[in-house]
Amino acid sequence: MIPVFKPSLSLGDKASVLKSVFQNQISGTSPVVGEFEKKFSEYFGMKYGIAVSNGSVALDISLQLLDLEEGDEVIVPSMTIISCLSAILRTKATPVFCDVDINTWNMRLEDVKECFSSKTKAVVMVHTYGLTADINNILNFCKEKNLFIIEDASEAHGQSSENHLCGAVGDISTFSFYANKHVTTGEGGMLLTNNKELALKAFQMRNLDFKSSQRFVHENLYWNYRLSGIQASLGISQLTHLDKVIKKKIMQGNFYTSLLEERKDVIQTPLQKYKDTQNHYWVYGVVIKNNKNARWVMDSLREVRIETRPFFWPLHLQPLLPEKFRNNKNQLTNSELLGEKDLYIPIGNHLSKNKQEYIVNSLIKVLDK
Repeated sequence: MIPVFKPSLSLGDKASVLKSVFQNQISGTSPVVGEFEKKFSEYFGMKYGIAVSNGSVALDISLQLLDLEEGDEVIVPSMTIISCLSAILRTKATPVFCDVDINTWNMRLEDVKECFSSKTKAVVMVHTYGLTADINNILNFCKEKNLFIIEDASEAHGQSSENHLCGAVGDISTFSFYANKHVTTGEGGMLLTNNKELALKAFQMRNLDFKSSQRFVHENLYWNYRLSGIQASLGISQLTHLDKVIKKKIMQGNFYTSLLEERKDVIQTPLQKYKDTQNHYWVYGVVIKNNKNARWVMDSLREVRIETRPFFWPLHLQPLLPEKFRNNKNQLTNSELLGEKDLYIPIGNHLSKNKQEYIVNSLIKVLDK
């Protein structure tokens, strides 16, 4: 089976992990965690980094930091990971779902404007699958309307657009370091912010509300969301070759596009560029244009030992969504189409050009059946 992704770990990565073990820096309170937070926040030009156990936790803490009240609304793209929705639902706020662009698969200013109301307090701006949201326009609109931006850059490590480095735009930015991310710690996450007050509260929230003055006296019911020293040591090493990982992904993504160029009749390939942004191909997604659906294509490719994944199923169609949040006032046709007709194919350091050619040839055969 050709896996859809495979973690890329160098000898340096493994040596960094072993070093933390031999130095007994394995816990979530080890100095190496603070070192990772410092290096990661400096990379993005942000003042504070708060390492946590995963990207979903980073989103949870970010939404909790806003002290949202019942009736407050948070705009979120419908085509994104369930973690964005669950983080909103765990507050008292109401999720309001916006559509995405059919070509970039990301949220645009017009999508945000359609969802805005006097009750809107925040926007979760997600960068999806290698390209970015409409950063400048959304940023300016949120400043004009005095809205918080939670920027989810989990799929955009090292990406930039319109002179903005993704992850350095939001009032709070979040990252995942899951095994398929450009920077991985196996599991793990990070919050970045320039707001000292929010950063200090986030540190408390990820650490059971321990205080240096009275460690076991707690004023708040918080969690243990710490990242371990072993994970942090891997993250530090991974960060040093982020640019190399991105360069490899761009080469592979462009090669896929060249192989599929003649079959635009049955398949839509990702945009290679959006505005001034080169696609980083965190994943290589395709939109099926004929009468086949994504699930059937995925099952057929599995028969020839190629693993694939579907795109995100729209949040507004999730079975877990309470009925009171289902009356979305906007049409979300693009999100629904992408949920039905999209999938992504293997990409990463584990693939040779011969394997990429095999994957494309197999995909075309399936679509031509």
